[in-house]
Amino acid sequence: VVAVFAGKANCPYYAKAELLADYLQVNLPDFRVHKITQHPDKWEQWLHDICEMNGWEHTQSPIIWRELLDRGGKGLLLGGVNDFLEYAQRYYGITSMVSSEEMSDIAEENLQAHIEIEKEEEEIKSLIRPLQIWITSASAPICYQLIPLLASGEVFGMTTEISIHLLDTNQFKEVLCGIVMEAEDMAFPLLHSVSEHTEIDEAFIQADIIIVLDDVLLNREVQSLENHIREVSEICQVYAPLIEKNAKSEVRVISSGKTFVNLKAMMIMTYGPSIKPENVIAVATPWENAARAILARKLNMNTAGVKDVIVWGNITGCNYIDLSHAKLYGYDCAIWGPANFPCPLLNVIYDSEWIHSAFLSAQSSLSSRVCHSVGMLPAHGIATVLRHWYHGSPPGEIISVGILTEGQFCVPEGIVFSMPVRFQNGNWEVVTELEINETTQEVLGRLAHELIQEKLIALKEIKEMHPYGADKITS
Repeated sequence: VVAVFAGKANCPYYAKAELLADYLQVNLPDFRVHKITQHPDKWEQWLHDICEMNGWEHTQSPIIWRELLDRGGKGLLLGGVNDFLEYAQRYYGITSMVSSEEMSDIAEENLQAHIEIEKEEEEIKSLIRPLQIWITSASAPICYQLIPLLASGEVFGMTTEISIHLLDTNQFKEVLCGIVMEAEDMAFPLLHSVSEHTEIDEAFIQADIIIVLDDVLLNREVQSLENHIREVSEICQVYAPLIEKNAKSEVRVISSGKTFVNLKAMMIMTYGPSIKPENVIAVATPWENAARAILARKLNMNTAGVKDVIVWGNITGCNYIDLSHAKLYGYDCAIWGPANFPCPLLNVIYDSEWIHSAFLSAQSSLSSRVCHSVGMLPAHGIATVLRHWYHGSPPGEIISVGILTEGQFCVPEGIVFSMPVRFQNGNWEVVTELEINETTQEVLGRLAHELIQEKLIALKEIKEMHPYGADKITS
């Protein structure tokens, strides 16, 4: 016999039934007890739910039933404390002689024990609580490629569980449901849950990480730049207040995609003033990796051995691929060294004409290469940035991301500008010790001017939409 005893933690009648059940379990070889206590505040709802599930009628504490484990059926309701006392007397000839005072003392002890157990369970849950990751425009192909990378354990570590929340409009609900089903079927050990969301009000609840993938369809023949920027502003105007309201205070926001990634990061900070600026970055890794691939093909080497290629400026607009600090690892040349020995790239590529003509002209095609990717390249870029953010950059390695400027490299303050950073201890810092020549400095000035103009257009749109609060938003 397996008897289940459930009741309010502070119920004296539950305490009386519990003592008698303990006595029977000790003295009868085939009598087993399973106990369930509920906090007094939760008892009524719990009792209603268990009775509704089993088709029982019972309104008092405790409730006692037999589990019919060997018959595959639902439990057999015995009733309350009086029913159990009668059952014990009839079948075993045993009754309870506990006084009312003893019942009250045990009930008080039960309540304290229940509270302590609940506290311990909450502490354990807090240690294994999964990272809450939200992805916007989740019907995009990049999301399909990103989920396996995030759930593999290589990004956050092999002991960190994650929950992924896919957000998009209702018209893509079936696509989201398909992604959820396929992710669940893959049975990733670290994927605690994956869910789809089409109601914007529930977006970003308890978010640790938000990946913004929203892109604006660029059609310059139909829409002006101002209209495209207005569209970006309207998206961020919706997202930013929800991030402030629903996400965790230390939430990390990553702007990615194929259009206006700098501007999206800028507008999220503008519309969400309580969001920490250092926790909002734009991803430049796809452009960086595409440039490394071109260089690796030129040198007939593995792309992974090309490091420290810097993307400056407007990631999805006018940017500058800087090779002056790039290094090669594992390059087959006359100079040999240990695995961590780098060769300066410009010392190896003697064909300066190729750098200034073929490679520079290739930069104009990088955007096309990234924008026409099916999702693997940008997904890998996001995963790389997150891995660096959570575990630190490899020793000596730098990576390009768009961050809110504070005057580094003489770039004007207050714009999101891609520049080299190094991640360490969950934070990043701009690698300001890099030396840049006058030519590069002039290029940075031109790139900053474009971003300033983009920002001014966006602020103009804000003032038109918020004429009375514009000064506060743009200050």
